[in-house]
Amino acid sequence: MTRTWPTNLATDEGVLAWEFLDFLRKTAVVKVDGLTRDQAAAAPISTSPKLTALGVLKHLVAVERYWLCIAGAGLDLPSLWEGSPDPSWDLTDDDTPESLIQAYREEWTNAEALKKLDADATAADGERTVRWILAHVAQETARHVGHLDLLRELADGQTGE
Repeated sequence: MTRTWPTNLATDEGVLAWEFLDFLRKTAVVKVDGLTRDQAAAAPISTSPKLTALGVLKHLVAVERYWLCIAGAGLDLPSLWEGSPDPSWDLTDDDTPESLIQAYREEWTNAEALKKLDADATAADGERTVRWILAHVAQETARHVGHLDLLRELADGQTGE
């Protein structure tokens, strides 16, 4: 997967925000791609038994679905966060690196609906601007990419951005 840094001489804040999110999304995929199912499902930090590479990616699928697609664009899609505690970290036997990468990419396509809205517009949830939602998802994704950096290194020793 080719990741491209956002334009250094950016002049459009909205385009830049989406470019950074795209870079972070692709970085998350790179961190999981190539792991075996066992490596990706491993929880190497004893105090965080749900912190797995697959769990992080599955959670990012739920983040994009809810924030960008449902709350942001108002798409009629089911939330992946039904239940408490947050079930998006729970793995099933069907969760593999390949299946969750595919699901994540599908949410990117769904989120294209939000790109059509002005950043200053009120999001579909009526409580936030589109700009706020995009910034929130970018920070959430960046935080979890940091988790994936560590999990990948613990899984197979691979480091790097």
